[in-house]
Amino acid sequence: MAMKQIIFILSLFTLLIGITSSTSISFPNASNKAFKTGEKLKYLISYGFIDAGEAILEVNSTTKKGNNRDLLHVKGTGRTLGGFNAFFKVLDTYESYIDKAGVFPWEFVRRVNEGGYKIEQDYIFHHHKYKVKTGEGKEYKVPMAIQDMMSSFYYARTLNFKNIKKGDVFEFNCFMDEEVFLLKIKYVGEEDIHIRKGKFNCLKFVPVIQTGRLFEDENDVNFWVTNDANRIPILVKAKIPVGSIKMHLVDWDGLKNEFTSKIEK
Repeated sequence: MAMKQIIFILSLFTLLIGITSSTSISFPNASNKAFKTGEKLKYLISYGFIDAGEAILEVNSTTKKGNNRDLLHVKGTGRTLGGFNAFFKVLDTYESYIDKAGVFPWEFVRRVNEGGYKIEQDYIFHHHKYKVKTGEGKEYKVPMAIQDMMSSFYYARTLNFKNIKKGDVFEFNCFMDEEVFLLKIKYVGEEDIHIRKGKFNCLKFVPVIQTGRLFEDENDVNFWVTNDANRIPILVKAKIPVGSIKMHLVDWDGLKNEFTSKIEK
């Protein structure tokens, strides 16, 4: 009888250890003062003087949960416009279900169709287990709160730029194409930028990239973010082998804060 009691106590103790370990995981929080549900940003993608495509980014509510945590559904869609559809039609969709408190993903969906070249990716993140599983049944070990291609855009907007200085580098991990990448962005300085929608006071950044992987030099890509609480990318310029492209903001709605970086005439 005593042996049965000892086994019971040991079993109960083991169960309690399991419960304690599963609930003791601490997820990071992000101070999100930049965006909210209902935000919608529209960009035009221009090649030279021609508008070749458009991209729309949205923040929506969702009933989905991630490890019983509240989520936001962020979605990006991109497509070609006009004559570009005739020889290279693009229709891309990126979706991420991000942690409302921590701004990291629990689920990622990518559907790409570019001139007939298709990509379908589905990732489920298990941050409490430091793992991500793909729709093909593969499993990868990842750091806690790693980002995906879509969530990175929103997480970067929560970074603290309060005492930012030229040359400062910000970095975070991203899971992309079944690999872990360390993304780095470097602050270049403050600059006023003119786009079709007016003049904006911005913070300029360049990505610190692996030279030769996507671009020859980190200065081949430049982007400008509003110098206000919204932290909205206003303009992105990139050099490509056959010229250059730019993505510029043309419409916005549902912003969390006043658009104070817009310089009135």
